Amino acid sequence: MTARWPTEPIIVGAEIAAGHDGAAELVVQLRHPNGAEEPVVMDAALGLDLMRRCGAATLDDLAGHSWRKILEGT
Repeated sequence: MTARWPTEPIIVGAEIAAGHDGAAELVVQLRHPNGAEEPVVMDAALGLDLMRRCGAATLDDLAGHSWRKILEGT
């Protein structure tokens, strides 16, 4: 059996960080098909909306979801 490599960026992790103004932000880590990773920073409201769209009860539950879930909230 061969492992399938994602054909689009996927969420591989997330953490809560303090923004420049001290407000909470969600930093979502994306992994691209070529293996490169990049962070996507969103404000708390958008982060909570992303969790709702993904059916995530915890930040760990975001892993494996398509990056397109981020776009649905913008």
